[in-house]
Amino acid sequence: MMWDGGWGWVWMCAAMLAFWALLAWIIVRLVHQSNRAGHDGNETQALLDERLARGEIDEYEYRRRRDLIRH
Repeated sequence: MMWDGGWGWVWMCAAMLAFWALLAWIIVRLVHQSNRAGHDGNETQALLDERLARGEIDEYEYRRRRDLIRH
């Protein structure tokens, strides 16, 4: 049998730890990615607001770009 040596439980524990570490890494990446996407939208909206306030774009352009950001 493959696990007859005294090291079988060590390899099984290492494999289990690797599995849980990979699962945790995937979850963290997904959460980080979703938070970053929301954060980028807020920054983009703030920049758009500033451009409107400075007069760089008119109200029509502001509304058009705002709608693009939201969808």
